[in-house]
Order: sequence, then structure tokens, then C-alpha cells
Amino acid sequence: MASRAETDQQPSARPERIGLKVLLAISFSHFLNDLIQSLIPAIYPLLKDSFQLSFTQIGLITLTFQMSASLLQPVVGFYTDRHPQPYSLTWGMGCTLLGLIALALAPSYGLLLIAVGLVGAGSSVFHPESSRVARMASAGQYGLAQSIFQVGGNAGTSAGPLLAALIVLPQGRQSLAWFSLVALLAMMILWRVGGWYKKKQEQERQRLKILPAAGGATRHPSATWPVAVLLVLMFSKFFYTTSLHSYLTFYMMHKFQVSVQSAQLHLFVFLFGVALGTILGGPIGDRIGRKQVIWWSIFGTAPFALALPHANLFWTGPLIFVIGLLMASAFPAIVVYAQELFPGKVGMISGLFFGLAFGLAGIGAALLGKLADIRGIDSVYQVCAWLPLLGVAALLLPDLRKRPTNG
Repeated sequence: MASRAETDQQPSARPERIGLKVLLAISFSHFLNDLIQSLIPAIYPLLKDSFQLSFTQIGLITLTFQMSASLLQPVVGFYTDRHPQPYSLTWGMGCTLLGLIALALAPSYGLLLIAVGLVGAGSSVFHPESSRVARMASAGQYGLAQSIFQVGGNAGTSAGPLLAALIVLPQGRQSLAWFSLVALLAMMILWRVGGWYKKKQEQERQRLKILPAAGGATRHPSATWPVAVLLVLMFSKFFYTTSLHSYLTFYMMHKFQVSVQSAQLHLFVFLFGVALGTILGGPIGDRIGRKQVIWWSIFGTAPFALALPHANLFWTGPLIFVIGLLMASAFPAIVVYAQELFPGKVGMISGLFFGLAFGLAGIGAALLGKLADIRGIDSVYQVCAWLPLLGVAALLLPDLRKRPTNG
């Protein structure tokens, strides 16, 4: 009893304050990172005309980017769980910078694929490690921290098409090189975050020397089945989301005969809804439970998704906003839910689920591009409209707030 009292008096037992400055820094870095990445699909109409690409080739560009990001992320997370690399975020952003410059100057389709692969590799380092930083700074408010981190990325993703419409499309692909300044800014911020990360690691090592040895963190006793359900939900969410992210501009131009700039503005509306949904999903999950957020976010999208292929130009804007809002609120809850299933493996789980998100989006883009080539762009939204109905599988997830007790 005396040792427990002594432990309670240690400085490490005092309530920890949320690291808001660090969260804002990593969120802003996420904004810059995803702004760069979102320029790739935003310039698809330009690339399609310049290189005479088919929808299948457009889909392969997305597939190359997403797969280079997705396959490496769990590996990075697995390694850094055991060997933390505080400054790896900076070097990953450097890889993104090289890919961006290559994308601006690539003279052939093959080199375009290499360029987007470099950008994807940078993302594979950034996401698992920055998600770990967000959790370290959360002070136990994991959903809120994950939302603050992710909303930066969603805001960057929504800003990319707007900047592409204002700068890249009028000035040409070579103007992408100016965005290397964005990557340099991100590298400077991430270097500072890396210093905080290193200091936090030292504090944790000192804390473990002071506190009595405790049992290692173990996974939730029934983790296998929930992970299978999460995979179904991820498939539903990201196949449907990529149909809007990759092909909405072509759909708007084909169905409503709007200009490229007008189509890009509608993509911005969708991505703004995504950003808003992301910031709401995490803290709501902290309050009412992550299972409930996942259920309402994915299955609740179904009526709007089913209505979208039949909507006129006026109603398409509100529908894609609501769809983005609802769908995006699920992902912070899914990531934190998975982290709670496997405590102590934050990097690997974050890398796995971010990587899975990128991979599913890439596969979806390639398959949906082929569908658009064969049956027309309208068919993409007629088929994908049914995917949110798979959200009913969220009912099978256990509520982790009600863990059974022994004895």
C-alpha cells in the first residue's frame, strides 16, 4: 500500500494537459502534406489532355500513389513502435518534395507514375508517425486529438483542388514546382515537432524507471472479429469516397456540362464537408462511443448516396456536402477504436489503417476508372450508391466502453 501511495505522489501521476501547440503543429503539417497530395487528382483533367490518357490510366495514377503509400505504412509503424524515429517525419516530407518536383517536370506517363510513387512514399512515413505524435499529445482525449490531426489533412485535401483551379490549371503543370515551398515549410515545422517527440520519449523512459513494473499491454480479448468488421466498413467507406474524390469533376462536366473550374468548386464543397466531418467525429466518439459514430457515419450516408445519381445540379452540391460530412466522421473513430483493440501498437495500427485507407482508395480508383471506360461515368455513381448500406455491419462491433470484468 505504501508503494502505491508513493507512486501516486510522483509527478507523472499528475493530470496531464493536452499538448495543443503540438497538435496544431502536426495538424498544420498534415494540412500541408495533404494539400500537396490532393494536387494530383485535382490536375487529372490537365494530365488527361496533355498525355491523352484513358480513365483506366487515370485510375492507375491513383493506384500507384495509393499503393506506394499503403504498403509501406504498416511497415513504418511496426518498426517505429520498437525503434522510435523522431525526425523521420522531416525526411518523409523531403521525399514528398522530390516527388512534387518530378511531377511538375515529368515528360512521360511512366515518369508521372514514378513521381506520384515518391509522393506516396513520403506519405507512408508521415501518417503513422504523426498519428503517434497526436496520441502522445492527447492527454487521454484520443478522439479529439485524432480529429485535430486528421482535420488538417482533410482541410489540405479540400484546399488542393481550389489552388489547382486558381494556379495550376491556368498556369500549367510546371507551376506545381512552386508548391515545393510548401513542402519546405512543412519540413521546418516537422523538425521542431521531432525535437518535442524526442524529449517526450526521454520523459517516458524516465517515468518507466520510476514507476513499478507493470504488465505489458495486450490486445482486446475479442479483437479478431471486430477487425474483420472494420475491414468491411473501410471497404465501404473508401471505395465510395474515392468515387467522389477521383471522378467527381468528370461526372459534373459530363452530366451537367459545367466548366472544369466549376467542377473543381463542387469537389471543394465535398472536401470541405469531409474536413468538417473529421473534426466532429473524434470528440463525438469520445463522448457517445466510437461504435455509435461509425454506425451513423457510414450507414447514415446511404439515403444521400442513393439520391445523388438522380439529383439535378442544384441539389448535387448539398448532397455531396452531407455525404462528405457523414462519411468522414467515421475515420477518426475507426482509427482510435482499432488502437484501443491493440494497445501499445499505435504506430503499427495507425500505419495499417491509414495504409488500408490509401490502398482501398487506390484499388477503387483503378476499378472505377475501368468501369467508367466501359459503361460511362454515370455508372460509377449508380453502382457505388449502394456501398454505404454495408455500414449496417457496425452493429456487430463490441462497445469497448463496456468491457467485462473478471471475478
